Formats: sequence, structure tokens, C-alpha cells
Amino acid sequence: MKIVSVVGTRPQLIKAAALQPVLRRDHEDVFVDTGQHYDDAMAGNFFGELGLARPDHALGIGGGGHGDQTGRMLIALEPLIREAAPDAVLVYGDTNSTLAGALAAAKLGIPVAHVEAGLRSFDRRMPEELNRVVADHLATWLFAPTAAAVANLAAEGIASGVIDVGDLMLDLAARVSHEVRDPASLATIGERLGLPLSPGGYLFATVHRAENREPAALAAWAAMLGDAATPNRPVVLALHPGTRAALTAAGVTLPATVAVVEPQGYRTSLALQLHAAAVLTDSGGVQREAAWLGVPCLVLRDRTEWVETVGGPDSSSVLVGLDRTAARRELATRAPVDGSPEIAARRAAGLHLTGPGAAERISVALSAGEPPGAR
Repeated sequence: MKIVSVVGTRPQLIKAAALQPVLRRDHEDVFVDTGQHYDDAMAGNFFGELGLARPDHALGIGGGGHGDQTGRMLIALEPLIREAAPDAVLVYGDTNSTLAGALAAAKLGIPVAHVEAGLRSFDRRMPEELNRVVADHLATWLFAPTAAAVANLAAEGIASGVIDVGDLMLDLAARVSHEVRDPASLATIGERLGLPLSPGGYLFATVHRAENREPAALAAWAAMLGDAATPNRPVVLALHPGTRAALTAAGVTLPATVAVVEPQGYRTSLALQLHAAAVLTDSGGVQREAAWLGVPCLVLRDRTEWVETVGGPDSSSVLVGLDRTAARRELATRAPVDGSPEIAARRAAGLHLTGPGAAERISVALSAGEPPGAR
């Protein structure tokens, strides 16, 4: 089968790194990078680190508002897909690149394969929610990562072509987890970043979603990170360039106990999560990784599409939104200052991840051709 695969962001590169070797073993793959994450810090260095092939087509379409960016992607993708004449266009996740790839393919009458189908936060204010809903309703193959995702699709009347394949990102995390278990890896990272990092001796944070770049939200989560940090247990914030620009524009200054670093590579990010006392994030990908690694995770959102990771006190993640009181309470319970070093050391020593084989299942389903009853 000939497939055009469309990516554009760091999380999509991670998923592609898990799928691409199997896809290229079994099929002809034309790899397209829209450039939605368009700088080296955000995406460029992922190609070398993850062993991804360089894109067959790099569109360089970054920046701009949602409509502008998606429109420029559509204009660029349509002739490319028409000329390639693939049997399917494969898209990942919930970004503008996903929406543009799915729309361009559907308009040309080419079947769409959607990896991470069926996820729902049930919050239509989120651009990602709109993207994933549209992609699902256009898709012929819907590769769901969880049973809850399958149930979401069924509730929307989508049953044909739905396959629970498991989570591609877990496949990749399992492949490299042995490389980040050793605390020596953390010491090396700390030396490179100029930070005295020790297991359980810091908190790790990422913030990038559109709703958390509004001025009031920026001030709220900056104060929350300041509350969470202490001189002996700082917050290490891997700061997205868009979030950095929003902080500057809003005149919001981060507390001195928040150590700002550039977005990190895949293995470094996993290591920083694994050895942290806890993670604070609004990223769905980081939320899942923290769950697999067994790290307490405070989700800086009111809702999440990854419902499996949240719940009672024994769950890995908890939704705190931008509530400073809730964050203080959950950190005190889930990551007490005194016990965190021992907990982190024990967690890393016992880490053993097994991937679900999602890549193989996706490739087999594509090899079988369009599912019966495909729209």
C-alpha cells in the first residue's frame, strides 16, 4: 500500500518514530512534515534522536492563527497528495496538521487513517478537540489507543474501521526506557543544563496549550509554579517558545525558584520526568508518559482526553486546573518533600515498560485494505 504520512509537531514525531520503521517495512511511505513546530528546539533535533527519516516533503508552514495556518497547509498538501496518488493518507493526533491532512485527503476522495482516534475531552473550546472530532468523522481507519476511545466513537455512531491498537507512544517509551533509568543520566543532564539535579530533588513542568497562554492564565500558573517550588526543590520548566513569547507579551515574570530550560529531546524529557518528585503539565503526551513512568502528575487543565490516568488518590494524575490550593494539596500528598528522593530512586530502579505493539497492529490493518462498510 502507498501511504502519505502527515506530521507537524513534536508529539507527532514521537508517534511517527514508533510507527515509521514498521510502516516502511510493509508499505511505501511518503513522509510529509508541515513544519507546524518549525524550529530546531521544538522539532528539528527529534529527527536525529529518534532515528526518523528526513521528510520527503518539508512544507515549512509554522506560525499564524489556526485558520491561516490550516489554510496554508491545505493549499500545500492538496497538490502534493494528488501527485503522490496514495492509497491512504495517515494523520496523527489532534493538531492543525492532522485536520489539514484529513481534509485534503477527504476532498480528493482518498481514505484517511487516523492514529489516536476517539479521544475526547468533551470541551469544544479546545482547538484540539475540534480537530480530532473532524478527523475521526472523515477517517476510514480509526486506530484507537484505548477502550475509552473506542467507546467514544461508538457513542458518535462510528463503528466501522475502529480498531483498539494501543498507544504508539508507549511502544517508543518502552523501547528507550532502559536508557533513562540510571540516575547517572540525570546527573549528565543536570551538568548540561547547569542545574544541580538529583532524584526527587526537583519538579518538572511543561505548559503550552492555547488556553494557558491567556494573560490571566499565565499569571495563575506562574504563581502556582512559584508556590510549588522551594529553594531546595525547584521547578524545572521546559518552556515552549510560544509560551515564552506569551509571558513576555503579558509582562508575567516567573519566580526565581523556577528554572527555565529550552524544550528538551525525547530521552531527556523522559529522564526528567522519571527522576522528578512530580510533574506539572498541560500536555496530553507528558501526562501519559508520567503515568507509564509512575510519576505523580498534576494536570493544569480542567478536563483531559486521557481519562484512564485520572481518578482517585491512587491514580497517577490529578486534574488541578490553575487552582493553587489544589496543587499544594496534591503535591503534599503525592510528592512530599521529605520522601521524594527515596520514592524517585525506587521508581527508577523498578522501571520496566512493555509496549502494546501498536505499530504492528496498524500496519496489519492497513495491509488488509479498507474495512468492510468503510465510508
